[in-house]
Amino acid sequence: MSLLDLFTSGEHKKAKTYFAALVKIAFADGAMDKRELKYLEKMAINLDISDTEFTKILEYPEKYPIDPPLDYNDRIEQLFNLTRMIFSDNEVKLNEAKLVQQIAIGLGFPVDNAEKLTDEAIHLIMNNNDLEAFTKAIKQVNQF
Repeated sequence: MSLLDLFTSGEHKKAKTYFAALVKIAFADGAMDKRELKYLEKMAINLDISDTEFTKILEYPEKYPIDPPLDYNDRIEQLFNLTRMIFSDNEVKLNEAKLVQQIAIGLGFPVDNAEKLTDEAIHLIMNNNDLEAFTKAIKQVNQF
């Protein structure tokens, strides 16, 4: 196996774990609706998740632990997409917000700031902020 194959497979593994986090959020309220499924289908294409992987991850998302990116901006982008997932059905339930908070910690955001960070992320998405505005605001909230 070449070094390129190792790098590619490692990146794909990260994509699958990230996708599994999205699936966990979709099921956080017990069921997935059509908008959540549509968002997952779009993200699967963006993350190069095959149909077989898509089905397997939908069935067993807990088998894919979080594998956070090293780059801070990439972690913020993942938080952005995860937060958009909980709002894809136009409402945010407490269990979904708590799950995003846990995932934020898993992504490497500080435990003592996770609740404030999650609240701000939800607020930003509810107000239709784009990734650039989201990133700027999250960096302000996450200053240490």
